[in-house]
Amino acid sequence: MRFALIGCGVIGRQHANTIAALGPRAELVLVVDEVAEAGRRLASAHGAEATEALSRPDIDAVAVCTPSGLHADLAVAALGADKHVVVEKPLDVSLEAVRRVAAAERSAERAVTVISQHRFDRASQIVHEAVRDGRFGRITSGVASVAWWRSQGYYDSGDWRGTWALDGGGALMNQGIHTIDLLVWMLGRPVEVFAWADCLAHRGIEVEDTAIATVRFAGGALGVIHGTTAAYPGLTARLQVHGDRGSAVIDNDDLAYFHAAEADAAAPAYGAAGDDNQAAHLLPPDTDGPATAAGADPAALSDAHADQYRDFLDAVEEGRPPLVTVAEAGRTLAVVCAIYESARTGRPALVPEVDTAPVGHPDPA
Repeated sequence: MRFALIGCGVIGRQHANTIAALGPRAELVLVVDEVAEAGRRLASAHGAEATEALSRPDIDAVAVCTPSGLHADLAVAALGADKHVVVEKPLDVSLEAVRRVAAAERSAERAVTVISQHRFDRASQIVHEAVRDGRFGRITSGVASVAWWRSQGYYDSGDWRGTWALDGGGALMNQGIHTIDLLVWMLGRPVEVFAWADCLAHRGIEVEDTAIATVRFAGGALGVIHGTTAAYPGLTARLQVHGDRGSAVIDNDDLAYFHAAEADAAAPAYGAAGDDNQAAHLLPPDTDGPATAAGADPAALSDAHADQYRDFLDAVEEGRPPLVTVAEAGRTLAVVCAIYESARTGRPALVPEVDTAPVGHPDPA
């Protein structure tokens, strides 16, 4: 599949490297960036062209890696040019934008995926399978926590950073959304949130650097979301999933804890983790991919990105939806948007269901 890439920042370079690593199944042939020289440099590094001719018939797919508030417009344009689309997270910064992408996808009958690469981590797959298969019993609660650090210089490095229009939010929308996505993937449809958010350690930005939210899910489970870019020197992204027959903890992409009761085992009156950690039997340490702690080199994300790109390529070839669809990405975005609404109003906010529909793609590129 021949790709055009829009956006040459850190994430754009990561996508370019991922596409190159998947050759000959994938090939980067065009690079577009508002800074023409940046586009030419990245294109030259990968033997591609620097041009804006996305409608060229030899282009099969477009990777959108621009500031978040531009994602939907570019995805819709690419779909209108009959291209498949990979969008860096988040899908955009509003639910109206999600609806536009979904409508364009249905009309074009082309595939769209949104980068949520941590769904492809082995630890995430193991926990999701356990939840799906009922090994944890009734799911009762979950915690998504991202305690990272971003300096003032990080926010000052681009006019779009820390703005509602182009960044769409702060510690949750930009940094925490991957872990929020995993929480939603594990616990199911979120229905209501209550939240607080503020900018406590940075200046000159419109968005939050710290937020806390509680979430109620349709199945009855309760969740806590914590995100900050004001936790110096930066700790880890951590997900906890708990049920009445088991629990799991993913910390920094590693399966730190896993325990599921045997089907016929009686639950003790009091419990403790003790020596009951089954994680090492399921996933030996240091085998679950690169770390993603604050300050980690984004280039280290290549394995996880590559897994999602492979799923995307397979989806197009097989005529099926990718693992991370517009609907899935829209549900995660709806949680973040509801959190911002609750924090703004001081009241609980319902999480709307976004009007999208999975699309099959019977005409592989």
